[in-house]
Amino acid sequence: MNDSYIFVITALLPLAAAILIFEVNPYHALVIRGVLGAVAALVYTVLGAADVALTEALVGTLLAIALYAVAVRSSLVVRLGVLQEDLNRSADDLDSMTLPKVVNAMKRVLKDFYVRVELIPYLNREELFQALMDKEIHATCERKLVAGKGATTPFYTTTRLRRLYDLMNTEVLASLTELTYWDPRVGGEGQ
Repeated sequence: MNDSYIFVITALLPLAAAILIFEVNPYHALVIRGVLGAVAALVYTVLGAADVALTEALVGTLLAIALYAVAVRSSLVVRLGVLQEDLNRSADDLDSMTLPKVVNAMKRVLKDFYVRVELIPYLNREELFQALMDKEIHATCERKLVAGKGATTPFYTTTRLRRLYDLMNTEVLASLTELTYWDPRVGGEGQ
């Protein structure tokens, strides 16, 4: 009897695992993890281990995928602290640049990395900065107090996460907000 199909199916395991390791989109990684679990269950079935195959299908694939989906969905959120007064400004203000325009631009930039933006309003700057120091939020975005001569952006954004700074450091956002990285270990700006 020719059992070469077993070798082909078994070869799919390291192939799927390698694809899973190099996948950058977390949602695609979930699908590939499901394929990996299904292939493993198929291999166990073909080799005669029906009980192990059933366990792999139920626990290793279905339950793991559900838990990973919850973890991925909840972890890809940037908590952006803003001042309530900046959030309440309407488009009728003298300047055409409002906080919602800046936030929408951030959402467009971060959407490419499957990251959602959640706004957390604060009543004053002290609360906003304290929330950043206490790690309640990942970044702040606020209107500059005084737009001096030569100021090109009416807002500034500060983040305590280097990776977030790298993701948001684009030309689109540079034209709308001044972006800075604040290193909490040093207590000052890192760049």
